[in-house]
Amino acid sequence: MRAKLSHEIQELDCYLFGMGTHYEIYKKMGAHIVEHDGKKGVYFAVWAPHVQSISVIGTFNQWQEEANYMTCDNEVGIYTCFVAGAQADDLYKFCILTWRNQRIYKADPFANYAEMRPGTASKITDIFDFKWNDKDWLKKRKKRDHKTSPMSIYEVHIGSWMRHPGKPDEGFYNYREFAHRIVTYVKEMGYTHIELMGIAEHPFDGSWGYQVTGYYAPTSRYGTPVDFVYLVDYLHQHEIGVILDWVPAHFPKDAHGLADFDGTPTFEYADSRKGEHPDWGTKVFDYSKAEVQNFLIANALFWVEHYHIDGLRVDAVASMLYLDYGKSDGQWVANQYGGNENLEAIAFFKHLNSVMHKRNPGAMTIAEESTAWPKVTGEVEADGLGFSLKWNMGWMHDFTEYMKLDPLFRKDAHGMMTFSMVYAYSENYILVLSHDEVVHLKCSMLNKMPGLGLDKFKNLKVGYAFMFCHPGKKLLFMGQDFAQRREWSEARELDWYLLGEEPHSQIQSFVRDLLHLYRSHPAMYELDTVEKGFDWINKDDVFRSIFSFTRHAQNSKNSLLIICNFTPVERSDYRVGTMGSGRHRLILNSDAIRYGGSGKSDTAFYDVEKQACDGREYSFAFPLLAYGVAIFEYKSV
Repeated sequence: MRAKLSHEIQELDCYLFGMGTHYEIYKKMGAHIVEHDGKKGVYFAVWAPHVQSISVIGTFNQWQEEANYMTCDNEVGIYTCFVAGAQADDLYKFCILTWRNQRIYKADPFANYAEMRPGTASKITDIFDFKWNDKDWLKKRKKRDHKTSPMSIYEVHIGSWMRHPGKPDEGFYNYREFAHRIVTYVKEMGYTHIELMGIAEHPFDGSWGYQVTGYYAPTSRYGTPVDFVYLVDYLHQHEIGVILDWVPAHFPKDAHGLADFDGTPTFEYADSRKGEHPDWGTKVFDYSKAEVQNFLIANALFWVEHYHIDGLRVDAVASMLYLDYGKSDGQWVANQYGGNENLEAIAFFKHLNSVMHKRNPGAMTIAEESTAWPKVTGEVEADGLGFSLKWNMGWMHDFTEYMKLDPLFRKDAHGMMTFSMVYAYSENYILVLSHDEVVHLKCSMLNKMPGLGLDKFKNLKVGYAFMFCHPGKKLLFMGQDFAQRREWSEARELDWYLLGEEPHSQIQSFVRDLLHLYRSHPAMYELDTVEKGFDWINKDDVFRSIFSFTRHAQNSKNSLLIICNFTPVERSDYRVGTMGSGRHRLILNSDAIRYGGSGKSDTAFYDVEKQACDGREYSFAFPLLAYGVAIFEYKSV
């Protein structure tokens, strides 16, 4: 009996895949360059349980449909074949004859590389030909506690961050070029992580990467898989974490993709009431199938374990949890208990997060979840979903709606800025101002602000200061840190020329200093998830629209006092209560000249007096300017 190939599908592989627990199935499925019986070639494996026949076609056999038929000797429906002479960079697809006698042509669901769009073929490649240099980073990651560590995320879309003018294909930076430019920018600004949109292969630029056809392939728009490895490795060498958007909620209906893969609903629910999103025009994964769960969970592990990704931001979690999400009566079917919860998706999340965190300590899963679903970041053992962090969509909505208001009317919406502290410790939150807030006629962050001219910049500065000092990790979408004027579009680069104008360079300086202050002061992040990390000084200064509060570190020393004035009215007689005696050092003042201020209130230290204010025995006076922000450091007692 001949020996099995190292990549060849074996009985144990089929058993584990059929059980949904083959967490490294990607090492067997897809296309793998091997040597067999002294011949070099490629071993192909694909899951297609309901075909009449299937063959692999490509440049290696001149796309002849009958040249390389695949065989199946297992009950799970995995077809395989070895093609001598096939090699790296050859294009291929699977030619499927369905039970309806239709011939369809599909890209490989497990392909590691894809033809450059508009082509839709898969591409043979070797993703293991790279020597990593991030051992120190991965060692530190294992010990990192995301709850008590600083996290300021720069969300970025590679294709529209920065471009080469006048070059083919819109002048995209490749992964390696982007690596060097983004590291310089992120290190200068002070972000801890980047979050990459749209990395898995997708056919349509306008989907931003959220309609995926190649779950195991970094998009070829920006280079090869090895180029992508270089990007991650380079970021890690410069101590920058990498988060990917990951989309297990749905996939597009493109003919070459996963939809009706073997001529039947293979990856999606067969019942269209469960298997389709009517608003999005996409298919929904069938989480009841062990093989589909395996495809997705192995994919999540693939990005973290093979590509060393530090976290996955899971897109559209709410659409997976609720059977009636975006659907009218008659468009959805209840679960076995008559409810609207997708019990299979709940089980999927618990499985995913349990396996991810056990196998990869320090790696994060982040839920984009917009409802009040309980225990999203709760432990699976306590009936939670097991995510590391959750986007705080409620805070984002209240914050942006408040910031849009004319300052005259902010007193009537004061509670929008304080309500988040009612539930701040119910989950492990990230405060987000993402790409979703600056598209589809929602306006850029700057143009959400009321007023004219410089008032818009002043509003935005005080808003950013409130965000960065509020409990929770942080995320800003690219362009927001220098007050991009236009809404974001994937079709063009950011308006970097704006940095030649003082208001934009000044707000960038303000955000940069906020980011560095955030990272250098443990009071800003160590106790994000526990009540003792935050105290209101005055949350009820409604008619002046001023908020004052404190942040504390684990060692109860070097606390911070923050004051934010959300009106254009100067308060020269402003007095604030304090929880600490002694001197308070002013460490950030929005009136500084480098931020476009007057530089008048530049006193470095303020002495506390025994004068009652804000329900406190001690206080001090500070000249609070219009739209003024002041952050003080003091020793807690």
